[in-house]
Amino acid sequence: MHSKAATRWIHLTGTLTGLAISAYRLARGRKRYAAALPLIGYGTAWPAHFLIEKNNPAAFGNPVWSLRGDMQMIRMMLAGRDRELAETAAKWLAAKRL
Repeated sequence: MHSKAATRWIHLTGTLTGLAISAYRLARGRKRYAAALPLIGYGTAWPAHFLIEKNNPAAFGNPVWSLRGDMQMIRMMLAGRDRELAETAAKWLAAKRL
């Protein structure tokens, strides 16, 4: 679902931005801003799927599994393993085309 680097980086940016805004606002006592994380995170990720990947986000079918996968992808990216993600996606796509 994240075969293109642009999609992965948009996910990373949206999630980290939403997390930073949510944490800042919660620390300042504004609990309603906790909604910033999913709004910003999904608000940036879903268009990336439609416009870049040309697929539907997995969150539509299984939101918990999708969130788990996104968190794993972000951990790998922050650890400098984006190339490994690209290779995994390429292998998965090649197997699907058979």
